[in-house]
Amino acid sequence: MTTLTQDLADILKNVRRPGDFHATGRSEIFAPRLEVTGVGLVALPLLPAQAEQLVAVAEQAPYGRGSDTLIDTDVRRTWQIGADRVQIGGRHWDKDLANIVARSTTGLGVSEPVSAELYKLLVYDTGSFFVSHRDTEKAPGMFATLVVVMPSVYTGGELCIRHRDREVCLDLSSPEPSDVAFAAFYADCRHEIRPIISGCRLVLIYNLIRQGQGKLPEPPAYEAEVDRVSDLLQRWANEPPAAEEAPPEKLIYPLEHAYTPAEIGFPTLKGSDAAVASVLVPAAGRANCDLHLAFLAIRESGSAEYSGFSGSWSRSRRYSEPDDDDFEVLEVCDSSCTLSGWQTPDGSRPALAELPFDDEELCPPGALDDEEPDEQHFFEATGNEGASFERSYQRAALVLWPQAGKLKVIAGAGREVSLPYLVALTQRWVDSGEDKGSRSPLWNEAHQLARLMIARRDDWSTSGWMSASASGKAAPLLTALSQSEDTENIALFLAEVSSQGGYNAGDTEALTDAAMRLPASQAAALVERIITGNAAQQASACAEFLAAMAGRFLAQPAVAPSIALLEPAAQALVAALPGDPALAPAMEVWRRPLAVTPALVVDLLTALCHLRALAFGERAVDHMLAWPNPFALDAILVPAARRLAEQGGPARDWAPTRRLTTACLDHLAQRIAEPLVAPADFSRESRVDCRCAHCKELSAFLADPLRSVWTFKAVQADRSHVENSIRRYDCDIRHETLRRGSPHSLVCTKTQASFERRVAQRKKDLDDRERLSQATGQ
Repeated sequence: MTTLTQDLADILKNVRRPGDFHATGRSEIFAPRLEVTGVGLVALPLLPAQAEQLVAVAEQAPYGRGSDTLIDTDVRRTWQIGADRVQIGGRHWDKDLANIVARSTTGLGVSEPVSAELYKLLVYDTGSFFVSHRDTEKAPGMFATLVVVMPSVYTGGELCIRHRDREVCLDLSSPEPSDVAFAAFYADCRHEIRPIISGCRLVLIYNLIRQGQGKLPEPPAYEAEVDRVSDLLQRWANEPPAAEEAPPEKLIYPLEHAYTPAEIGFPTLKGSDAAVASVLVPAAGRANCDLHLAFLAIRESGSAEYSGFSGSWSRSRRYSEPDDDDFEVLEVCDSSCTLSGWQTPDGSRPALAELPFDDEELCPPGALDDEEPDEQHFFEATGNEGASFERSYQRAALVLWPQAGKLKVIAGAGREVSLPYLVALTQRWVDSGEDKGSRSPLWNEAHQLARLMIARRDDWSTSGWMSASASGKAAPLLTALSQSEDTENIALFLAEVSSQGGYNAGDTEALTDAAMRLPASQAAALVERIITGNAAQQASACAEFLAAMAGRFLAQPAVAPSIALLEPAAQALVAALPGDPALAPAMEVWRRPLAVTPALVVDLLTALCHLRALAFGERAVDHMLAWPNPFALDAILVPAARRLAEQGGPARDWAPTRRLTTACLDHLAQRIAEPLVAPADFSRESRVDCRCAHCKELSAFLADPLRSVWTFKAVQADRSHVENSIRRYDCDIRHETLRRGSPHSLVCTKTQASFERRVAQRKKDLDDRERLSQATGQ
C-alpha cells in the first residue's frame, strides 16, 4: 500500500474526456413562440383545450422494426406532428436552444461542433407510453437524440434510459412557463416513456448531428478504469495496515480547473475533472468508500530575503518598494493544510468542519509542488524582526476515505472538528425518537466516534496555564454522552481523561450530569479518582464538583442512602488543600495551581455537611485557619463565611461552619476595636527598606511632621527609582513630574491614603460583622 497515492494517480491520468451516455438538466428560458399548422399559437404551459386540438391534427406515432415502420398502440401510444408543421422561435429561442445543446453535448462528452435538427413534436396524452426501444439514424451524422419537454402539466411519463448495465429514470415535467427540462442520450441507448398518469406531455424531439466527417461520437468508456480504481480502493479499505507503514487515512486528488465556492459541484465539474469524477463516483460506491468534493487550502509563512533591486542608489534614483514576487523563501516557519466546503455526489453538504491533511495523502505525491500561490506578500525587516513572507493556495479536490474509516478521519482532525460533528450526530439520534435502550446504527456511530475522540488524550489535556473559565473543554462531549446515555464512554472519559488532569471548572455541571448516569458505586469511585488527580491544581473546581455530586445524591431518594460512598473523595480533597509547603507537590512553574477562592471554602463545607463528615469538616477548618496564605481572612474566609451564612441551609449552622464564623467575627472585632484617628500632622509611616541616598531622603520626608511637599530634582533614572519605591512600599504620597529646567523634578505631596483605606475597611468590617451576627445569631 506504500504506492497507493501514485497508483491511483497513474490509473486516472489517462481519464481525460468527460461525459456519459446521457445528459440532463433544466433551463430557465423566455417563453418561445410555438405555432402548429392547424392549431395556431400554442399557449405555454399547455392548456387542456389546446392539447385536444393538437391531438386532433396529429397522427398516431409509428415505431420501427428493422426496415419496417409499424403502428401498434400496444408498443407505442402517442401522437406526432412533423417538423414541417411546427414553427418555434421568438427573440430568445435560438440562444436558449444553443445553451441547451451546449450543456447536452458537454454532458455527453462531445467537444466537436454539433447542430440540433428538429425532428418531431410529440403529444403524450393520458395513457400514452412508448416501450423500450432504440432510435434509428434519422439523418446523416446523427449520433444522439435531444428531448426538450415544453412547459406542460402532467404526471407519470418518466424517461428511462439504459446503456449496458446502467439505467436512469428522469422526471422531465415542467409546469412553469419559464422552465424547460431536457435530456440527451446516444442513439444506441435503449429508452422508454412510462405511461402518462394524468395531463398531457408536450415534447420537442431533436436529432443531434455532428458537423463534418469521421467516426460518430460515442460515450466515454472507462469501465476498465472503474474496475481498477475499485479494486485499489477495496484493498485500501479492507487490508490491515502494515506494521512498519500505515496507509493514508484519506486520498486527495487535486482538480485541474479553478472553481469558486458558488459554482463548484459534481454536475459543474469541467473537462478532465468531470471525467475523473465519473470514474471515482462508481468506483468509490463499489469499494464502500466516501467521495467528496472539497477545497484544499494551504497557508505558509516564514523568513524571506528580498531578491529584486540590488540596493544601489543615487540622487536621481531612490529605493523602489519591494515587489511581492521579488523575494526568496529562506524557511517556512508556520504552515497549515486544510480541507473544507464539503459536497457529496448527490449534492448534499455534510456537517464537516475543516479537516487537516498531509502531503502523503496527495495523489500523486508532490501534486502541489509546482503550484503558484494565489496570494503572497513580502514584508521588509522592521526593528528586531527580519524580512518575512506569507502566501496561500486554494484548489478544488476530490477526497476519498473508506466508509469504515470515516470516523477515524473525523476524530483525527481534532476536537475542533470532531466535537461539533458528534454533537450534531447525537442530536440527530435524539430527534429520531429511537428507543434509548436500543443501539441503532446512528447510536453506534456516535458511540464509536466518541470512543475514538476519548483516545486522543492530547485533545483534552490542560497542561500549561490552566483556566478557571466557565467554558469547559469537555462539557459539550459529556453533554452529548449524557443525551445518548452512553455510559460506557462516560465511565471511560471520567477514568481516562477527567481524572488525568483533563478537567476544569467549566466542566462541572456536565461532568456531574454524566457521572449521575452511572451506578452510585461506580460514580463515587470515579469522583474520588477525579478529585485525587486534580485537587492539587484545581482545589476550587474539585470542591464545586464534590458539592454538586453530594447535592445530586441527596436529591435522588434511590441514591441518597449511598452518599457515604463519596467520603473517600472528600478525604482526598481535604488532604490536598493548599497551604502547607511541606505537603505541596513539586511542580513546574507553568503548572502552578489556580488561586484559592471563597467558593472553595463554601463548596467544601457544603459538601462535607451533606456527607455528615464532621471529622473532615473540623480538619478542613483547622487547615484554613492555620494557613493564612492562601486562606487569608479578609480575602477568602470572611467572604466565604458571609456566603455560607446568607445562603442558609444545613451548612450554615453546622459546627465547623460556626467555628469558622466565630474566628471571622473575632478577627473583625479585634480590628474594629483599634482606634481610628486621622493624622494630626504631616508625619507618615515609612516602610521603605531601600537604603540608597534618595530613598533615605524619601523616608526622612515621610517622617517630617511639618513638610507636606518634597521636590526631588534628579535625572530620570533616579526619579524613576523613587517613583518605584513609592509604589512598592505603598507610601501615602501623590507624585507628578515637573518638566521645567534640566533635570526635571519629581513633586511629591503627602496624602491620607492609609487613613482613608482604614476608614473604608472599618465600614466593611462593621457591615461584615452585622451580616454574620444577624445570620448566625452570634
